[in-house]
Amino acid sequence: MTRTIIVAPLTREAFAPFGQVLTSEGARHFSINNGMTERFDDLATVEIGGENGRPLISIFRGKPYELPLRLTLVERHPLGSQAFMPLHPRPFLVIVAPDENGVPGTPLAFLTEPGVGINIGRNIWHGVLTTLEQEGDFLVVDRGGDGDNLQEHVFEVPFTVKLDQP
Repeated sequence: MTRTIIVAPLTREAFAPFGQVLTSEGARHFSINNGMTERFDDLATVEIGGENGRPLISIFRGKPYELPLRLTLVERHPLGSQAFMPLHPRPFLVIVAPDENGVPGTPLAFLTEPGVGINIGRNIWHGVLTTLEQEGDFLVVDRGGDGDNLQEHVFEVPFTVKLDQP
């Protein structure tokens, strides 16, 4: 037995309970460097908590998943947020779930537009990096430092993630 999740387009409004969408579209911006650079400012809230927490900037290289996807696991990071910005021009899949008394509720799945990233808030249940079509690199900003910053949850009954209704 599995349960089905239909992938929706990623919008700022739909994703707001889980974090921020990283895009220049509609963002506050201004010129810098003698007008040669446009700065799109303050796109996400970077959250760093716990003892000796510090921001990390990394590159993750994700292998592609195929849809429909069998979702069995989500995770969360209680001590910090986690931002993913693709370094390639392809969409990727974002899976998040509300917290229901310490365990994840029913997940939601979103498909990004090419070149759009996301920042998952601190302590938000989410799926793993889910690249589609081909391998892809992502600039990732998250938390380093002391403390246990990973909790995983395995669903007793998995979900099937699909692009559209059967």
